[in-house]
Amino acid sequence: MSNPPTEFYSEERWQNWIGRIKDEDIDPEDEDSARLLLNLQDDTAIAIAKIVAAYDDGELGEEEALEEINDVREIVLGEVDIEDEEKLILVDGVQTSLVCVFFAAEEYIAGGPAEEGSVGDYLGAAADAEAEEDLDAALGYAAQAGTLIIDGEELDMSVAEDLEYGLVTEWINGLDSLQSAMSDPEVVEEDEE
Repeated sequence: MSNPPTEFYSEERWQNWIGRIKDEDIDPEDEDSARLLLNLQDDTAIAIAKIVAAYDDGELGEEEALEEINDVREIVLGEVDIEDEEKLILVDGVQTSLVCVFFAAEEYIAGGPAEEGSVGDYLGAAADAEAEEDLDAALGYAAQAGTLIIDGEELDMSVAEDLEYGLVTEWINGLDSLQSAMSDPEVVEEDEE
């Protein structure tokens, strides 16, 4: 088995995004700021989508693919060196959204897509589990929804509209990035045109 020609994600890449967030005036209500944060999230989701695609295409074995996902997770979910408290909270929100993306990809590689239920069913179960403060179960259900999204099922974002804001809505946000990445895994440009 040959090695993939390039690494899927790097510490340097993540730090470039963090550097941009540090340098810019970030206002989540401002469209450009919101886009920067979304691009940070999408860029990571694209890396995960490419790992899953490489696994599906037989370019990576199960163990290698899981290692690659873990490498990206360690970079993205590590502590972020930003002194501005508000920016730190915004990046933390992106990191929270991505937690489910990592679990979904691992779940998909280790066991394939969920066999029963729809994306909406699993997200509903995740919301119910969150309401009961069973966050492990909530993440498990959200990850199962993610395996279906990786497998090509649609995530209807209206499902989030009925939910109380919390971890599940954050994870749905990440799954939305994953869905976009699965359908169009092109690199998000770090420099705007």
